[in-house]
Amino acid sequence: MPFAPISKVLIVGGGTAGWIAAATLARLLEDQPCRIELVESDEIGTVGVGEATIPPILDLNRVLGLDENAFIQRTQATFKLGIEFVGWKQEGARYFHPFGRYGADVGHVDFAHYWRRLRDLIGDEAGTLEDYSLPSAAARAGKFMRPDPNPKNVLSNLAYAFHFDANLYARYLREYAQARGVVRHEGRVVDGELDERGFVAAVRLEDGRRLDAELFIDCSGFRGLLIEQVLGTGYEDWSHWLPCNRAVAVPSASAGPPPPFTRSTAREAGWQWRIPLQHRTGNGHVYCSDHVSDDEACAVLLGSIEGRPLADPKLLRFTTGRRHQFWNRNVVALGLAGGFMEPLESTSIHLIQSGLTRLMTMFPDTGFAQADIDQFNRASTVEYKRIRDFLILHYVANERTGLPFWDRCRTMAIPDSLAHKIDLYRSRGRFFRFEDELFTATSWQAVFEGQGIVPAGFDPIASGVSFEQLRSTLNRMRETILRGVGAIPTHADFIAQNCAASDRQN
Repeated sequence: MPFAPISKVLIVGGGTAGWIAAATLARLLEDQPCRIELVESDEIGTVGVGEATIPPILDLNRVLGLDENAFIQRTQATFKLGIEFVGWKQEGARYFHPFGRYGADVGHVDFAHYWRRLRDLIGDEAGTLEDYSLPSAAARAGKFMRPDPNPKNVLSNLAYAFHFDANLYARYLREYAQARGVVRHEGRVVDGELDERGFVAAVRLEDGRRLDAELFIDCSGFRGLLIEQVLGTGYEDWSHWLPCNRAVAVPSASAGPPPPFTRSTAREAGWQWRIPLQHRTGNGHVYCSDHVSDDEACAVLLGSIEGRPLADPKLLRFTTGRRHQFWNRNVVALGLAGGFMEPLESTSIHLIQSGLTRLMTMFPDTGFAQADIDQFNRASTVEYKRIRDFLILHYVANERTGLPFWDRCRTMAIPDSLAHKIDLYRSRGRFFRFEDELFTATSWQAVFEGQGIVPAGFDPIASGVSFEQLRSTLNRMRETILRGVGAIPTHADFIAQNCAASDRQN
């Protein structure tokens, strides 16, 4: 006997995760007889003071049909071309993780092999890998424009994401979702009610109300109100690999034109973020409480921000890891309810987005086929583990000797999956992308090279191009990138001319 379609979805929790879920479901289920509701409490605060993203968010905006300029204005957003890492290899060292790609096609293997061969032949004259990245060069110059639609133009190689105010983003998506029929309930959820199968039948609110549904999306944050407190799903702790367990965050006044990139600066027992918005700057210090106290971490943050603080510092406690199941019975966990990996590579919103994409590709009926649930959990687990490995690489590949936190990170045992990637790169600079993992060769190469993991050689196929052709081709690439950067407006001018927020004090 066929099962009935899902007729009602309840999202538990608002914030970024909840309202992304509500907006996405409202858009993609608009032709279905499915009621979407969300319950949240204004008494429960949200986590972020600023949010950095990665390029897949452009796909989310397209799915929702958002006007990009309006989205930027409403969320006080700026553009992001990548992440600058300061002091991660050793004190004073810098490198840039750009969006997009390095170089252009030269032959039959990845561009980096040709660059490495040329560098072996002529040394520093070949430049750095960053010299062959248009987003890196534009970021250094403080410039931005949207990619040129002509693929033959070097300016088509710009790739970007956004920085925005997380609270304004949630408010923006709330308006979007409610305009498309999502019903919002105000109230604090205190418990869940199970049916005879052990599925969640309803949630109970503090005031006694009962909200039922057939499918529940848990966006309740770290506490995992349904996925953990009601269903007891369990949590896999990754703090032995990612030992930072606290963060202190504070907004500050802008101290000049906003740069088109996020900055991550290594500190004694963690790292500090800087996220520039139109109306202010988001700052935070992620650290390990085994090596620095909360008061010391707060003092480090307040002593190094570029503008005056606009609020009191906010302390967050967390344990890195993931739920044993992201989808358990009729509950799907998104955002912090599903797991947490520190915001080092700006993956938080992407994980919400990709979880929703998976859910929509195997949207259930009331039968909740276990095969679909298992596939969802398998794919989600793989994605989390691959991102985890990429984050661990930043810590293990450091030369900050003599500092207990960094010595601990450099000498820790790492997952076999990461050790395999490092061994492949050390050998001949090869990278293989497994199971649709998020980060591409560019991302891994940026961190490998930036933190001193240098291959013993390059792919032999790169020797098929003559030395003179190789040198002239790569020289032209660098010259073309420099000319391209010269034609790009400053980041501040681009925003002013296209998408400046009307209320800079919001």
